[in-house]
Amino acid sequence: MQFSPFKANPPPWALRLGYAGLIPFIFGAALIWLVEASALPFVMLALAGYAATIASFLGGIHWGLAMREGQDGDLFPYLWGIIPALLAWIAIIMPPWAGLVVLGVLLLICYAVDRRLYGRYHLEGWLPLRFRLTLVASLSCFFGASGL
Repeated sequence: MQFSPFKANPPPWALRLGYAGLIPFIFGAALIWLVEASALPFVMLALAGYAATIASFLGGIHWGLAMREGQDGDLFPYLWGIIPALLAWIAIIMPPWAGLVVLGVLLLICYAVDRRLYGRYHLEGWLPLRFRLTLVASLSCFFGASGL
């Protein structure tokens, strides 16, 4: 089976989907500041759950890229493929304020790893989008954590 090369830059639909993916971050962080105390645990769990899902997705990208490239000798992309999911799982069971901080930091670490590894896949053109998405997502987690 012949694979087509990766897109060096995100297509317009990927930009739209990426930015649309920020809506739950922004909305969740704002709601933490706006809801009654009785709804706060649900809203915080919703924001943390979404952040954990995105962190898991970002790690999984590396597993898929390594599989596609057949990188049998380099264990790091495979390990990194699961590490964000495991750390996100731990963050979900932490107190909400702490878990959101961990998730915000984890999203920043995911970006740092992407900056290191995207070059080997010729995906550097995706990094400006990744940076913008990471910045808003992480700040939303931090803003949400400070709303307690």
